[in-house]
This record gives sequence, C-alpha cells and structure tokens, in this order.
Amino acid sequence: MSDLQKHSERELAEMLQRGDASVMGELYARYARHLTSVCYRYIIDYEDVKDTLQESFIKIFTKGSSFNYKEEGSLKAWLRQIVVNESLAFLKKKGRQGLVVFDDKLMTDVSEEPEEDMSILPKIPIDVLYQMIRALPPGNRIVFNLYAIEGRTHKEIAELLGIQETTSISQLSRAKKMLAKKIKKYVTEKQEPR
Repeated sequence: MSDLQKHSERELAEMLQRGDASVMGELYARYARHLTSVCYRYIIDYEDVKDTLQESFIKIFTKGSSFNYKEEGSLKAWLRQIVVNESLAFLKKKGRQGLVVFDDKLMTDVSEEPEEDMSILPKIPIDVLYQMIRALPPGNRIVFNLYAIEGRTHKEIAELLGIQETTSISQLSRAKKMLAKKIKKYVTEKQEPR
C-alpha cells in the first residue's frame, strides 16, 4: 500500500467509528482531492470550496461514529454525500442556488423533446467536459450534478432543494440543451482545419 493507503477502507471506517484521531490525516490525504472535485461541481469560488470542505471534514470527524460500513466503496460514497450536502447547504445559505421556479401550468412536456446524440462524448477530454458543466448557470448545474452524476431522481432532488419536481425536470432539460450546444461547438471547432 502507498503512504496514502496505510489502511484498507474497512479499517479506516472502523477507526473513524471508534473516534480514533489518527485516522484524520489519512482520510484527508486519501480523499481530499476527490472531495474537492465533488465540491467544485457545485461551488465555483475557490475560497468557498475551501470553507465548504473544511465544514465537510468537521462533519465527517464528528459524525464518524454513526457511519455504518457496508462494502468496499461505501466510505467514499458516504464522504461524497456529506460534501454534496454541505455544498448545497452553503449555496442555500448564500442564496446562490439560482433555481428558476416554473409554474406547473406553463411547463411543456420535456420528455417529448428529442434526445441529443451523445455518442461524441468519448471524444471530449474529461477536463473539458467538466469545465462545460461548471460553466452552467447555478440552478442548472446543481440539478444536472444531482441527477446525472449523483444518480438522484427528480423527486429526491425536489425534496432536497425544496422545489417542485417539474422545476427539477426543467432545470435538467435546460442544462442538457446548454451542454449539447457547448459540446457541438467544441467538436465543430476541433474538426475545422487550421
């Protein structure tokens, strides 16, 4: 094992549950980079990301005894969920969710919209795609991340954000349209001869 992985994930979880302070450094060293990227999916400003990560790690260390290890990857998933929740709490506190609420009666059925051809996604570097997602307006970015990356349903997103399901659906639809335009532009620019 590398220096970052002196213990298995199960051992780290057990140490965290016992309140063993020696686990703090290893948890931070092993997961901080991943958790920072999770936080950056929601929050743009570097200083706000640092503050949110600090709050997340405080919560991780104070709530560690309540974590219940299930299988390989469950600790990382639990840590990620804390960061997502703390990111959303930060945005809500700062009034930066940017969610546009639509009247249900004005909503068109977005399920009837044609799906974009996403077969070109493998041709786009992951860091470029990541920047495209970060450039989305806040409400669209939040819903896109929760739905497409975290795997939440529109019902769960609505409950989590205190919005209607139709608002979540609309925000996702708009995010997908904006991303499709950005992707098409990127691919077109890359194919043009120089």
